[in-house]
Amino acid sequence: MEQQALPADYVKNMTNLLGAEEGEQFLKSYGKPRAYGLRLNTLKMTPSSPVMEVMKNQFHLREVPWCQNGFYYEESSRPGKHPYHAAGLYYIQEPSAMSAVELLAPEPGETILDLAGAPGGKTTQIAARMKGEGLLIANEIHPQRAKILAENVERWGIRNTVVTQSAPEGLSSRFPLTFDRIMLDAPCSGEGMFRKDPEAVKEWSERSVEACAARQWDIIHDAIKMLKPGGRLAYSTCTFNRQENEETIARLLETYPFMELITEKRIWPHKQEGEGHYVALLQRGGTAEEKLGIIGADVKPIRGRLQAESGAKGGRKAKAGKAAGSSKETLAAWQAFQTWADEDLPGYIPADGSPELFGEALYWLPRSSGLSLQMSQLSGLKVPRAGLHLGELRKGRFQPSHALAMASSAKEAARTWDLEPTSPEAAAYLRGETLPVPDSLKGWTLVTVSGYPLGFGKASGGQLKNHLPKGLRIQL
Repeated sequence: MEQQALPADYVKNMTNLLGAEEGEQFLKSYGKPRAYGLRLNTLKMTPSSPVMEVMKNQFHLREVPWCQNGFYYEESSRPGKHPYHAAGLYYIQEPSAMSAVELLAPEPGETILDLAGAPGGKTTQIAARMKGEGLLIANEIHPQRAKILAENVERWGIRNTVVTQSAPEGLSSRFPLTFDRIMLDAPCSGEGMFRKDPEAVKEWSERSVEACAARQWDIIHDAIKMLKPGGRLAYSTCTFNRQENEETIARLLETYPFMELITEKRIWPHKQEGEGHYVALLQRGGTAEEKLGIIGADVKPIRGRLQAESGAKGGRKAKAGKAAGSSKETLAAWQAFQTWADEDLPGYIPADGSPELFGEALYWLPRSSGLSLQMSQLSGLKVPRAGLHLGELRKGRFQPSHALAMASSAKEAARTWDLEPTSPEAAAYLRGETLPVPDSLKGWTLVTVSGYPLGFGKASGGQLKNHLPKGLRIQL
């Protein structure tokens, strides 16, 4: 991007912020190529996995210094068009954005909230660090973005995450003093998006900066209400001005003296290889009783009906407004799943939680030692993903979901059909086509690429019927 394409007020503000000499270096960075990054899904693989050598060679990977499992890739290698991406082996993410969760440092077994989670970069990064233990609630207020968030959670094979679609106050009224860690990647003016997205330049103005700062301040109040005493909050933006960053945090510390700033970090595009990011890590002190008296007085229980939406099938939704099934119906559905799993997925062991039924859709609702999540706590909320979607009862028979396939592994399945990533068969499966298989292969089969799940198929008579959801079928 040419320097003259930037808004004049923005150029002036950045020069004032950084000084003439460094400001010039910063502005010159807009004429350089942007950075591209991906982050490994350590729920499925590690940097020492055999497929890593294939990825290093094909995508020309280089390590991102602030993220253990983050890598730069060459734009021309197009990893988003590879079967490994469909298998959820990595997430395409701007390298600077990987810094926030590294600073938050989630631990297995914790109760964690990603308050503004879409499209899913930080949610998937948190989930990987949790190693399938504990409870992660990933929230997004906008319907289309919440759908994308749920799809990315599904592709990564995450078992212990609930996706909600709520305004922050809708969560803070239900979950006061609940979370060990909260990630707030705040909606911002997007100054760090200018090299990546020309539209962000057009939308920028000093008024938009002020509006974003006001919105961030509103969201922060709700985040603090939900943080446990001793809990940690990571606040991040992809913008550069102090008003949305340091000044917002200074205001927070003045307003809430029980909050402590642990550290602040910035990534600058003229200093590091990335588009830029700001992160502040804070910790809450005091006792629960003290904090309830300060900012919890407005918390009231909310009763109503859960609005369940299934984002687990490539964008197809179950009917909204269906309440959870009766315990008798849920037990029958769970027994049908167990009967199916005994034959087709015998190695599958669910995370800590409980089965929940919405219409004919069976979910596994996760829980942690800090929060045994009850459906009443989600009442009145839209929930694109009420935990792991296991499948549905159809005419008394259990049919597994794509989400279950992605959350499984080859060693758990009774039958697998493995494909080479460069094979015509892998491309055909991802297009939704039927595959020829040996006559001896019969029943539900986990289709894999290099041993990693792509989805389910059902084998019969030498044909493998494709059960990849239509919304996820792609042309490589």
